[in-house]
Amino acid sequence: MKLVVIIPALNEEATIGEVIARIPREIPGVDDRCVIVVNDGSTDGSLEKLRELQEGDAAIRVINFRRNFGKSAALDAAFHRVRGRYVVTLDADLQDDPAEIPALLGKLEKDHLDMVSGWKKVRRDPLSKRIPSRIFNFAARGISGLKLHDFNCGLKAYRAEVVRVLRVHGELHRYIPAIAHRAGFRVGEKPVNHRPRRFGRTKFGPSRFLHGFLDLLTVMYLNRYVASPLHLFGLVGGLILAVGIVLNGYLLMEKILGRSIGQRPLLFLAVMMVIVGVQFIFFGLLGEMMAREPKEGETYLIESIWPDEAE
Repeated sequence: MKLVVIIPALNEEATIGEVIARIPREIPGVDDRCVIVVNDGSTDGSLEKLRELQEGDAAIRVINFRRNFGKSAALDAAFHRVRGRYVVTLDADLQDDPAEIPALLGKLEKDHLDMVSGWKKVRRDPLSKRIPSRIFNFAARGISGLKLHDFNCGLKAYRAEVVRVLRVHGELHRYIPAIAHRAGFRVGEKPVNHRPRRFGRTKFGPSRFLHGFLDLLTVMYLNRYVASPLHLFGLVGGLILAVGIVLNGYLLMEKILGRSIGQRPLLFLAVMMVIVGVQFIFFGLLGEMMAREPKEGETYLIESIWPDEAE
């Protein structure tokens, strides 16, 4: 079988050589393999190390970013270059164990899944990383309807057709299982060994917490409202419009009773809410028109076709 292993790397000079060397040792039965390493603008000697490794192993492919674009961009660039049957992603910091690859591929076949996400059941990270991760996983489960324990584990196995249709940007790599599930693929998970970081430092920081939250909102929109934006904008606009109408009705009664309303701030608020509510509803209608318009090159996930429909 053709196996492609994708490794995003940022300043992992100390570990990248050992990660790549362990892959053929852990999956000895796979001769037809390719390792794609995406150097995400490293400022240490990672690129030089990769060039040295590439000279000694024809199976290694290197994608070099001139600056740091992030893990999502690194995965997206590699996904577009996949030529094979199976794809495995893992991080370059040695916390993901390459020895788990055969078990992930086995579950992929045994359970007839399209994607298997690793579950760091016993996580070897500081509390400052574990708590935000639990929050994001809890929220992602509720929003996506996909009952996984760990959405953001770097160790994942895919059938190649999955990565060919995925489009990952921003910090959406955290929610790849939810995106694949929304596209109609069968997604499962398997507990994997997680090891303490031995070299370098974590790339997690306060900004990633904020970015992850914003991308969680993106996932929520994509999962619930991208096909029917009027359901979101119409709901918000309808609520605002209803409150504006009630306030205007109250002010109308005040005017009938002979009380002055011309200088009352409530009048300006009521008028503004009616205008904003109507605008939200029109935004939703425009979104519906755009969602219904056929897109050039649009693809659909087809499980099978009848024999007489084949060309």
